[in-house]
Amino acid sequence: MRSRLGLEAEHQEIVGWGHEMTAWFALTQGRFKQAVDAAQRGQVAAKFSSVHVQLIAQEAKAKARLGEPGLQELLESGRAMLARLPYPDRPDNHFKVDPAKWDYYSMDVHRIGGDNDRARAHAQTVIRDNIAPDGTELSPMRISECRLTLGFVAGREGDLEQAVGLGLDGLREGRQSRVHLLMVAGELDQELRSRYAGEGMVRDFGEALRAV
Repeated sequence: MRSRLGLEAEHQEIVGWGHEMTAWFALTQGRFKQAVDAAQRGQVAAKFSSVHVQLIAQEAKAKARLGEPGLQELLESGRAMLARLPYPDRPDNHFKVDPAKWDYYSMDVHRIGGDNDRARAHAQTVIRDNIAPDGTELSPMRISECRLTLGFVAGREGDLEQAVGLGLDGLREGRQSRVHLLMVAGELDQELRSRYAGEGMVRDFGEALRAV
């Protein structure tokens, strides 16, 4: 719908956002090749704009889940394009990408790509940038995904108790974006099951996930 409206209005950025929405739905539904295709088509339609940066992120997230190479180079191209764009007046606007949001996207790619150090560093940066001086969480959804990411890293490094604790914290606090939350939490569940098959704590996390 958004792509058609953009074409009718001859507004390429609207066309790009239509492709971005298509890519996001495909990504969260596990249709990763379709997500890559939509993201790439959107980049052709809306070059050198905020949506182009977000489309690069969606392409990288889908390619990470397909196990494709070249993720760091793809992320660097998005960061370089973002650096050339003016800083948004309203960073909380979904239709704008700011450097903090790019850390959030990069975290997802590195988590799936198995780069624990980069995933952890991005998660810690996003948490730090989204907590006010009084301790208020400015973006609970992003912070929840950071906790899930740190749970991934803890599990890969052999700390099952911390992995499950962080995973449960992410589930409790991240329900504002239920579709994306379930995708990431489901990936954590699979990771823990593959590494710690039969452990009671893993079963506890799986039950908490099914209850969301």
